[in-house]
Amino acid sequence: MTSTVDVSADDRMPLGEEMLRVEDLKVHFPVKSTVLRRKLGEVKAVDGIDLELAAGETLGLVGESGCGKSTTGQAILRLIEPTAGKVIFRGRDITAISRRQMSPLRREMQIVLQDPFASLDPRMTVRSIIAEPLKVHGVYTSGKDRRKRVDELLELVGLSSELGSRFPHEFSGGQRQRIGIARALALNPQLLILDEPVSALDVSIQAQIINLLEELQKEFSLAYLLIAHDLAVVKHICDRVAVMYLGKIVETGTRDEIYNDPTHPYTQALLSAVPTPDPAKRDDKTRILLEGDVPTPENPPSGCRFRTRCWKAQPECADEVPALIDREGLGHPSACLFPESIAAEDL
Repeated sequence: MTSTVDVSADDRMPLGEEMLRVEDLKVHFPVKSTVLRRKLGEVKAVDGIDLELAAGETLGLVGESGCGKSTTGQAILRLIEPTAGKVIFRGRDITAISRRQMSPLRREMQIVLQDPFASLDPRMTVRSIIAEPLKVHGVYTSGKDRRKRVDELLELVGLSSELGSRFPHEFSGGQRQRIGIARALALNPQLLILDEPVSALDVSIQAQIINLLEELQKEFSLAYLLIAHDLAVVKHICDRVAVMYLGKIVETGTRDEIYNDPTHPYTQALLSAVPTPDPAKRDDKTRILLEGDVPTPENPPSGCRFRTRCWKAQPECADEVPALIDREGLGHPSACLFPESIAAEDL
């Protein structure tokens, strides 16, 4: 892929250098009575998580719906204000600065949302949608330069610049997601948070968007935080993976560590549910069925939050909150008192 977009002026970080660090991040939402508006409790959507992301790297954040993945992404960008913890971006704690100070940093941190149609203003042309961040941040003040930049971005994501005068409803789902990606790239960011970027698309279109994201990452040394529940997508694109359950990170590791030797029961259950492409092996596949519903984050279980659905739970699991450590020397951290490596072929 070639582009005329000039990124030479950007202060790009060297590949592999730490770009983002999240320390003990918490996002709690108050629960209030509808009548007296008194606080009755709080929803612990994100309850003390740590993450690291290097320049040019893709970190996958996976888990069931409602586990706190999207809230984490929005809190990192301060679209939702964290309750506690630190978000350190390029060595600077951005939770300790004002919104005014945060404004220029938003040029370097952008988000691509799950539903491309809902994230695009139906009353605006595609050219206006992509140009909007340029106007907001005072970049390319000349209308001619701004138009040229938008045309470059459309070509960059595989769309003709001639389509800029059309409206979002005139495009397919895959094309709309390309438009969303073009808008996210308008300001030459270094970090993209991809919040379920292909989950609303057909499988054939998913592959095209994933390939596009990989090409863009290579060309511009982008760092990705990929939020997803589809483990097949995560396996294809991610370098490292963090598995999240009910507001907590329960296992982290490289892609190979997580997919080949998962040690946390929740990760093992998730992987057992991934369809096997080889029909001859489907009958041999073990499916781990989790009992019960996911507990509410308003009143999570004591100790290990997964224990109410875990087939390995012991009495001590109700008393001790397991630390995210490599407890048994299995090669990567998991938050389980009784971790056990299970080979992927046995799931």
